[in-house]
Amino acid sequence: MLWALAINIVMLVAEAVGGFITGSLALLADAGHVLSDVGAIALGLTAAAVAQRAGGVQRTFGLQRAEVLAGLVNGIALVAISVWIAVEAIGRFSESVDLDAGPVLALGFFGLAGNILATVVLARGERGDVNLEGVLRHSAADALGSIGVIAAALVILATGWEQADAVASLLISVLVLFSSWRLISEPMNVLMEAAPANIDVEELGAAICRHDGVRGVHDFHVWTVTSGFVALAAHVVVEATADRDLTRAALELMLRDEYGIEHTTLQMEEEAPEGLISVEGT
Repeated sequence: MLWALAINIVMLVAEAVGGFITGSLALLADAGHVLSDVGAIALGLTAAAVAQRAGGVQRTFGLQRAEVLAGLVNGIALVAISVWIAVEAIGRFSESVDLDAGPVLALGFFGLAGNILATVVLARGERGDVNLEGVLRHSAADALGSIGVIAAALVILATGWEQADAVASLLISVLVLFSSWRLISEPMNVLMEAAPANIDVEELGAAICRHDGVRGVHDFHVWTVTSGFVALAAHVVVEATADRDLTRAALELMLRDEYGIEHTTLQMEEEAPEGLISVEGT
């Protein structure tokens, strides 16, 4: 992310100066998106550093969700930028603007090269990290935004139709909006204690119930603490003749090897004659 930050700062200065000089809204829109990248990366680096710190006595999971919050802030920032670009683009349709498309084209190619480089650098990181994924999506969307700038400049050079700049800006706005969806939905699922999307909770509960000696499971919870950190807690009802400790150890091994869940809290209970809640009821 440090390398991507340096690349984006260079692109931001170039596109912002170029946008003001040429009068290109598409270039300024792309510069605005790059500015969000700079903020996103800075926020992501800060969140990653904070997540490594101890949370104190009251925060028993530490500060690991700082990265999730950073991803959510990045998603909301993308929505705000998308709305700003769209409003400016719609207003541009009624204006007559004299654009210097040559420099816009050159800066578009410069931005595309920088965005591709930053995206490649970021893609080498841990893709399961929603914080890094947020920064990566900013960068990837910027690469497509630069293509829009290039297309608008080529149309203006070929036809003289300067409204192509506003059209490209609207397309960039839609692109930015779509890129924000995962950044908002995934952190919200984590904050709402939802189970990871790749885990079928009903199948997971059924797998526990199929284990030898297990009669049922209740108070069954699966949630994500932060990216890559899945937790599970459950009350497991076993037969009266079953060895609780051996059964718990076997279940923990199964959950780790088959589902990748290493943080488990299993409370073993002896089978009761009535009142048992099966997994179908959870």
